[in-house]
Amino acid sequence: MIGFIKKLFGGDAQSRLQKQKKLLATNDPKTLLALARDRKTHTEVLYFLARSEDPVIRRAVANNPAMPAQASALLALDTDTDVRMTLAARLVELLPALPADRQSQIYAYAVQALGMLAQDEVFKIRKALSTALRDYAKAPPPVVARLARDVEREIAEPILRFCVALEDEEMLDILSGHPEPWVISAIAARPEVSEAVSEAVVETQDAPGTAVLIGNSGAHLSVETLGRIVAQAQQYPEWHKPIAMRKELSVDLARQLAGFVNATILQVLEKRSDFDAATRQGVLDMVGRRIEYLHSSASGEKPEEKVLRLVKAGKLTPEVIQDALSWQERDFFILAIAYQSGIRPEIVRKMLSLNNAKPIIALCWRAKLPVRMCLDVQRFAGRLSPRDLLYPKGGTEYPLSLDEMKWQLEFFGIKS
Repeated sequence: MIGFIKKLFGGDAQSRLQKQKKLLATNDPKTLLALARDRKTHTEVLYFLARSEDPVIRRAVANNPAMPAQASALLALDTDTDVRMTLAARLVELLPALPADRQSQIYAYAVQALGMLAQDEVFKIRKALSTALRDYAKAPPPVVARLARDVEREIAEPILRFCVALEDEEMLDILSGHPEPWVISAIAARPEVSEAVSEAVVETQDAPGTAVLIGNSGAHLSVETLGRIVAQAQQYPEWHKPIAMRKELSVDLARQLAGFVNATILQVLEKRSDFDAATRQGVLDMVGRRIEYLHSSASGEKPEEKVLRLVKAGKLTPEVIQDALSWQERDFFILAIAYQSGIRPEIVRKMLSLNNAKPIIALCWRAKLPVRMCLDVQRFAGRLSPRDLLYPKGGTEYPLSLDEMKWQLEFFGIKS
């Protein structure tokens, strides 16, 4: 073993250290620089040289693969920008060789130094770190978390967009802090986005960021999150096609989406091959009905004329009313509901405008609409947010009692 150590270090280690200390004592600049550059220089000597008054020597220490981990924290505070820049590059190169044990002292020193550099006042140092760590899977989480919060977009965005070492907890915290829109879009565009982070992106209510998320095949969406997206999608036509192509799209959500998208998107739904035969037929029937309705109106026909025509023909059905709602024919919808319920159109309009689900439920009941239509009326006619919706009891019964619905009608002066 002694022979192996001598061979490894080129002689007795202690003797070598004493020789290097004697060279230090000469204070000769060339000799000191040579020591700072030599990979065989003892770590104790390198640590001493890291305190040199000469920035060229300190830079050589920072660039030396044998640099002791203890010196990295010292050099991270160096007054010379080039020394800190050199240290940043060296530490990134050394990361693969660091112990896997995050509790080790060497790992702690390296992370401490990187953390200091991640807060460096010099833009190019932080940018260099961000550029290097964005593609490094084993980058220290505390360091990438700090870079992800940098005020400069050029530094934060690469980490937010690409760095797999950035943990979900950090992204959730960032998204909860009302970040800039580009931050939301960067997170939404990551190669892989967990369900929790996807939900947080949607909760920001940032339309461009949500659009990026929907179009990202690496984003995982729970059925609940996709349901929230579909509930808001009528306001954002640019979302429709990517939603129709999402693998998580359930049958119920496909039917809901078919309620308001245009003919092009309906054709995308029609071609979905991942639904079973019965479901596929149900979606096809709805698609066909929506398209047929779209082309059934006479050119220039006014809403009141359309209602009268359908009443005379006995075709003012709940399905037709739902189709009109899906195509955002609000005036026709109000007149049709007024006819069905016996409530004056201006009262119907008021009941829909209060941002309250209860009068809308009472209106649907009075118009004898199927329970399943209540959600669409709340969403598209009442324009309620998902959190304000009232869902059918057991999926088949109105969410309010008979007395509650009658009270709502009486509040508007309508005798039940």
